[in-house]
Amino acid sequence: MKRFLSVSLLAACAMGAGGVRAERADLDKPTTINADRMAYDDVKQVNTFTGNVVLTRGTLVMKANKLVVTQDPAGYQYATLLGGPNGVATFRQKREGPGDQWIEGQAERIEYDGKAELVKLYSKARMKRLEGNKPTDEVEGEFISYDSRKEFFSVNNTATGESKPGGGRVTAVIQPRSDASKGKQ
Repeated sequence: MKRFLSVSLLAACAMGAGGVRAERADLDKPTTINADRMAYDDVKQVNTFTGNVVLTRGTLVMKANKLVVTQDPAGYQYATLLGGPNGVATFRQKREGPGDQWIEGQAERIEYDGKAELVKLYSKARMKRLEGNKPTDEVEGEFISYDSRKEFFSVNNTATGESKPGGGRVTAVIQPRSDASKGKQ
């Protein structure tokens, strides 16, 4: 358990360092969703897109086989993306800040809570930070939760979000920072 907490804390610090905030300009962009089919229930405020779903909002691109978007009476939106032909739903978004920084994620199911600003990735979950196309940090496990308000990651070894002995392993790959590697030359 101590090892898990250490790896989880290290991953959270590594991926949280420098702020894993989405590009703020994306908030002012329209959302475009392309799919093979759409069904909208106005009474329940549920919009379901199926078949090769691609959601684009500024630099954010999400892909899935199915996307279900609901809205509560206060106007907050909640989205669930379900895996496509390769079994996973994906997202990619530019990060706020200098340079060509990106965050990517994939899982069999991705849930977004607009009110809490919380993203949860279930089953075969993986997230990466990138400089251009080069990975700088990666975490993977059966469940990843990211609280964007607190900039806090949690990676657990079961898809329920719990950590259980024998439930699998959590992996974190943290690349050396260019500033640190320059000092060692």
